Amino acid sequence: MIIYNVTTKVATDTSLRWLQWLREEHIPAMLATGLFRDYRISRLLEQDDEEGPTYVVQYFADSLDDYQSFADQHQQALRQRGYELFGDRFIAFTTVMEVL
Repeated sequence: MIIYNVTTKVATDTSLRWLQWLREEHIPAMLATGLFRDYRISRLLEQDDEEGPTYVVQYFADSLDDYQSFADQHQQALRQRGYELFGDRFIAFTTVMEVL
């Protein structure tokens, strides 16, 4: 199994709206690609939240090929939507992991 991990720090004044968008629009769009079978949302604890909370979303794919198909065909458009809505009110980085 492959985990596509997205860690995002969101500005405090934007965090509730961002979380709503994540749950209602972004995650359903990610799952609609058919390349991920499940997901998990977490909030990082023991972090300096002065500038806003940090969230982690993990998307679970059956194979590296599924992840690569997502990256090649869908990733840029889905990422761009977040920038269109929230501009510079968040910063995100991604990692890809394999479950052993």
